[in-house]
Amino acid sequence: MAEGEQVESDAPVEERKTKKKPVEAAVRIKGIVKRFGIKTAVDGISLTIQQGHVYGLIGPNGAGKTTTFSMLAGYLTPNEGTIEVLGFAPKQVDELRGRLGVLPQDALLPSGDKVGEFLVHMARLQNIPKDKVLPEVRKVLEEIDGKDWWDLRCGSLSHGMAKRVALAQALLGEPDVVLLDEPTAGLDPKVAYEVRQIIKARRGQCTIVISSHNLHELEEICNAAAILDRGRVVASGSMAELTASSHEVHIKVAPTAGVSLANQIPLQALREIPHVKRVELDGETHELGVYFERREIDAETVIGHVLWILLNARVRISGVSKGRGLEQRVMDLT
Repeated sequence: MAEGEQVESDAPVEERKTKKKPVEAAVRIKGIVKRFGIKTAVDGISLTIQQGHVYGLIGPNGAGKTTTFSMLAGYLTPNEGTIEVLGFAPKQVDELRGRLGVLPQDALLPSGDKVGEFLVHMARLQNIPKDKVLPEVRKVLEEIDGKDWWDLRCGSLSHGMAKRVALAQALLGEPDVVLLDEPTAGLDPKVAYEVRQIIKARRGQCTIVISSHNLHELEEICNAAAILDRGRVVASGSMAELTASSHEVHIKVAPTAGVSLANQIPLQALREIPHVKRVELDGETHELGVYFERREIDAETVIGHVLWILLNARVRISGVSKGRGLEQRVMDLT
């Protein structure tokens, strides 16, 4: 099919009207359990994902991320519990058609199809009106920087190009919820960066749920996340809550030769900063942790006070960070 050729669609001529339920949250998961024989892959997970958020599913191999993702997408059915996407069960395909986009991990494209043919076919399956199919396909190809790929065979695409085409099909028709399983896995740093920018550009326009091992990536693009371990949620909340960036700061100090680190740092003065709860010094890592009441003071103000005290004490500083970072939190919890 050449770009610009009129599409003959088997879809209804009139745009299909999907009855939308009024929902407070885009996704609700209540007590889901999934067993494979005697193995319990998901064990009582409950989550609420707000509309417009980018939400991460985090955890080591075997944590239950992909199984949870597959139940959200309707590929698997939970043995117990319920899942609602936009107020519907994932298996209610007709009600969610055009409103839910999915990028499975290692999605395979039809090697003999041209990129344009493939995306047109996927757009028709989403019941995008016939007169809007070609503009929509051209738009998502432009979004993934693939506007010149229309006549390329899917089988001839590089891994990075194929991943972006698979992402494009998940974004067709501006769905309300998009599920992405390892969207940057196996990509070189440049292409992975470009995919992250595409996802970030959609932030706020729809709800995006991402399952990924790339913790630095999730910390950069997600509003909130759940950390899974052995099929259970061990922590969930906003990214600020998970990383503790709103109630602790860490200062890396460089010790002076021949002087005890404890004698260099004015710990009492730091403890007297208003609303600071405690101050801890790790002599092995040379790191100072300052913990404070987040409702009374913000991290930036605490950092300013701490640096003023340390610099006046002639303490050398080699690094400042808010919270522990998502990677450290996951390591602590799993």
